[in-house]
Amino acid sequence: MSVETLAYPVWTGRLPTMESVAKMIDHSLLRPELGRVDIDGGLATAVEYRVASVCVRPADVAYAAERLAGTGVAVGTVVAFPHGSSTSEVKVYETERVIAAGADEIDMVVNIGRLRDGDAAFTESEIRAVVEAAAGRCVKVIFENSYLDDDQKVAGYLAAERAGAHFVKTSTGFAAGGATAHDIALMRATVAVDVAVKAAGGVRSLDALLELNRLGATRFGATATGTILDDLAARLAGHAPVAASVAPGGGY
Repeated sequence: MSVETLAYPVWTGRLPTMESVAKMIDHSLLRPELGRVDIDGGLATAVEYRVASVCVRPADVAYAAERLAGTGVAVGTVVAFPHGSSTSEVKVYETERVIAAGADEIDMVVNIGRLRDGDAAFTESEIRAVVEAAAGRCVKVIFENSYLDDDQKVAGYLAAERAGAHFVKTSTGFAAGGATAHDIALMRATVAVDVAVKAAGGVRSLDALLELNRLGATRFGATATGTILDDLAARLAGHAPVAASVAPGGGY
């Protein structure tokens, strides 16, 4: 079950601008059942709110790149998603192909079992290979934290830092758990300041986003983009907070 966003109290600190929050969001279009109408609607949402990026399935990269050209919204996609169990060679090939199709950012899933086995050297080598294949583009490394203990998490985060990754990321949004305050704080305390932290999985309210941002996350995978930003606009206009709904099951 994804993190219960309603557990976060209503934010009482100073509210950020609409632009600053929008540029922390990767609008997620990763669910397997999405059709072209759903993709079109998600791309329109991303452009309307001027988010940082749209994260689409690999097969949708070329279409998204064409539709988003000139909008200022980056095209992100996933590699070895959601299980991370592809061979390193396949992850490199997939990275090369999605870049050729127009991807600006890559969210790759590590081999979770190898990291649980304590093979941080393998994790580092695989991440480095994807970073090199990405040829300077942003690489975010997904660890699926719900399957790891804290020692395994730290070993993985440090491997990602050594390998040149740009972000460490909490989860795919499709496993047993999503982003938690504990994991965001641990990630931020572990990696150097030039490695950023992305929260994904269950961030469906403005209050959750602001609290995890306070703990160190600067990018968020989300499907509830409109809900989050509409709530912020309402609060900036002096209206009461909007209660978030927590969707059943997994996913962003």
